[in-house]
Amino acid sequence: MSIASSTSDTDTVTLQIQGMDCTCNADLLARKLDALAGVRGHEITPVTGQARITYDPAIVSVQEIIRTVAETGMTASQVRSDGRKSTWWREPQQLALYGSFLTAVIAFVAGYLGTSLTIVNGLYLLAVLIGVYYPARKALIALKNLTPTIHLLMLIGSVGAMALGLWGEAAVLIIVYSLGDVLESYAVDKARGAIRSLMALVPKEALVRRNGRETICAVETIGVGEVVIVRPGERVPVDGTVVAGSSYVDQAAVTGEPVPVHRGPGEDVFAGTINQNGSLEVRVTKPASETMLSRIILSVEEAQAKRTSYQRFSDSFGKWYTPVMFVLGVLVATVPPLFFGAEWYPFIYRGLVVFVVSCSCGLALSVPVAVVGAMANAAKQGTVFKGGAYLETIETVKAIAFDKTGTLTIGRPAVTDVVTFDDLTGDELLDLAACIESWSGHPLAAAIVRKARESGTFSGRPAVQFEETAGRGVAATVDGQACRIGSPRAMLEEGIEIGHAEETIARIEGEGRTVVLVSRDGTLAGLVAIADEVRPGAVEALQRLRRAGVRTVMLTGDNERSARAIAQRVGVDEYRAQLLPTDKVDVVRQLRERYGAVAMVGDGINDAPAMAAADVGIAMGAAGTDIAIEAGDVVLMSDDLGKLAYVRELSHRTVTVIRQNIAVSLINVAFMVVAALLGYLGLVTGLLLNEGSAVFVILNALRLLTWRSGAEPESPAAAQIKAPAIPTAAQTTAAVGCCSCTAPAGDVLPVPSTAGAGCCSCGEPQISVAVGATGSCCSGAEDVGAASTATAPAGDGCCCGDTSIDRDLPTPTLVETEGCCCCGEPADEVPPPIPIPGNGSGSSGPATTTFRLEGLGCACEGQMVERRVKALKGVTAFTLNGITNQLKVTYDPAAVSVDDIVMAVKKAGVTAVPGDRR
Repeated sequence: MSIASSTSDTDTVTLQIQGMDCTCNADLLARKLDALAGVRGHEITPVTGQARITYDPAIVSVQEIIRTVAETGMTASQVRSDGRKSTWWREPQQLALYGSFLTAVIAFVAGYLGTSLTIVNGLYLLAVLIGVYYPARKALIALKNLTPTIHLLMLIGSVGAMALGLWGEAAVLIIVYSLGDVLESYAVDKARGAIRSLMALVPKEALVRRNGRETICAVETIGVGEVVIVRPGERVPVDGTVVAGSSYVDQAAVTGEPVPVHRGPGEDVFAGTINQNGSLEVRVTKPASETMLSRIILSVEEAQAKRTSYQRFSDSFGKWYTPVMFVLGVLVATVPPLFFGAEWYPFIYRGLVVFVVSCSCGLALSVPVAVVGAMANAAKQGTVFKGGAYLETIETVKAIAFDKTGTLTIGRPAVTDVVTFDDLTGDELLDLAACIESWSGHPLAAAIVRKARESGTFSGRPAVQFEETAGRGVAATVDGQACRIGSPRAMLEEGIEIGHAEETIARIEGEGRTVVLVSRDGTLAGLVAIADEVRPGAVEALQRLRRAGVRTVMLTGDNERSARAIAQRVGVDEYRAQLLPTDKVDVVRQLRERYGAVAMVGDGINDAPAMAAADVGIAMGAAGTDIAIEAGDVVLMSDDLGKLAYVRELSHRTVTVIRQNIAVSLINVAFMVVAALLGYLGLVTGLLLNEGSAVFVILNALRLLTWRSGAEPESPAAAQIKAPAIPTAAQTTAAVGCCSCTAPAGDVLPVPSTAGAGCCSCGEPQISVAVGATGSCCSGAEDVGAASTATAPAGDGCCCGDTSIDRDLPTPTLVETEGCCCCGEPADEVPPPIPIPGNGSGSSGPATTTFRLEGLGCACEGQMVERRVKALKGVTAFTLNGITNQLKVTYDPAAVSVDDIVMAVKKAGVTAVPGDRR
């Protein structure tokens, strides 16, 4: 976002001016801005090269202001804020800390030199007054909210110390408390910085072709369907599909894979990735707020909604520990003198010590910092955790179930044999099967159609009364003959005799290939043998899991013999064959009963039910597929199964660090409480132990930001990869009437479109559509293979849907849009917020707003915000992330407004800045 604020009628924007080298340039710019209608004021600073401009958005836009600056010979770009304040050591609170510390040092030296006690105590009092303003302000807010925060406890301790005549200790309390507060804020900000570093991967501006001209625009203003030009060495600013040019792209920011991949016309690129050696023209498929990288960042930010058991423990501990210690401090200070005749001074002092050690903010912060640090580390490696709970659960997983197609195998099956059993030739049988399967969205169907096209046998005869049954195959009528295609099991269930083919079937299945039978009018006509390659690195990944003591199980809908052959090749411990979707769910439940915690690895589409039944669902190959990133609890953006070992190690390391932090915090708390009650702990000593422990556990958690796995495999033969020559535009072919693009050898050209000027070239095989569909897609159906989800604007291209679905699930719904056919996708799933029972008013449709919280410090202040928001009538649910300082509120706009929420948060001493609204 740009740094922009607004009043009722005006907005303010900050521009970075290039070429403003002297005050003469600043004067020229000022005159230009003064002459521009709608500009209400400006502040130009030549030293920083920035201009802060207040304008009326109803009269003039930011782009017009930028064009006006360009007329002076200088260039302007919007300055964006990542939520950080000015340099931390120059903030007023820190400056007050410096002044308080310096005054206290002067007082100590004066006392050492024998200066009058009155002067020394006066200097200590001055040190207290200098440093107490900001903590005292927060303490008063805590008092109004009846919440014993660290600032309230500090203020009580300091006032009590001065009442006892301990002026020096009062000043030290203020200084150490403030210093600890600064160090904790700095340490937590390091975790926030890890998320900001992901945001910084996306360029702020992009070169866009509009109306035949190339214009530099802010990425937020780029619309879907526009064409962005990415030059060599630049980062891709948006998600989109390449329409011209060819280059190698470093996708490490999204997938975590360091080896660049080749991208050409029809292939997808992602925001934040680096274009290496060629110029690309990219048609935007998603707005800046919905890019794959934005969704990764959002997943990390919202992961706090699903907390680990350790987080729930630390939160509960903090809510009870501080109030109990507060009451205990009062009792220690008053009960012995009142009821047992003890002296007041020593027990008041002990009570003050109990106050000083009664804040558990270190424990409360160390756990979420560790979780966010680990998830930020994972995000940089192309791995997304949907919640801290899954980060904890993976460490306990004893068995992992893998889907076969697209997970253990590449997921791009190919036809190896065609065998006939009647008067049809092999080519005629292949053509018959392709005409029927061209209507299906199954990967095996794609293999048959692709083979028919490559061999030139595909006639495109119409198949009517097409029907696809999950787990059973397809049926249609071709040239008046009732035809069926399916597995041997499905044919037997339909009463079709296959006895004379059983020997051939057994031989092919024994070699690990899948058999698809074709029948005509109830008689077996032949079979098509299809094979899929084992995914590179799958064998090594399974071996590492086995060494780690994890049981591996393969789940597939294939027949027994074929499943056994694949299982032996990849080296799984167990396999289950001929499974329907419900069978896979049952197997996952059985594995859980036998081994304990179970994870399910799949592509997130055909495995969704089984992934939901597992303790952790892991979706892989999610880069480019919206469905996969929504389906998994843990998402591997690449197809690298070796990431599973990294995920398990990261989980183990995170849980170890959290346990260390909790143990250190609890041992320190137990020691301080006992020592304080027995009178062996002083104010300063107790304070140093408490703050030191808090800083230690937070810094220990931050180590996860830079942790690297020892088990993570090296990138596959990176040194052996030789970049082929980049094809030129002249080498790209185009078919008459339909769009076409150059594809790698063995690939199938995407479904073309005639519905607009240009083509949605997805670069991957797409969803098959009805032959001869008019007004939407080109005549003829293309093959279905690897998944792709690039989406071009309606009327200007095609929609490419993810089609790596299993025969076990029903055919995806084809949705017609202007100029394209696309696959319906499930709605996005959002982690559930905290429900507030009985707080809705029953109006139509709730609203959701995300607020950025400024001034939110320790966990105690978060508790105050939660109580204030929860008390608002009309707020139905909310989530508060203390690490990213975001508050997401769902509310009834008829009962409560955004301003009401802002005011409620303000009463907790925190500023809420409204952001995204839905």
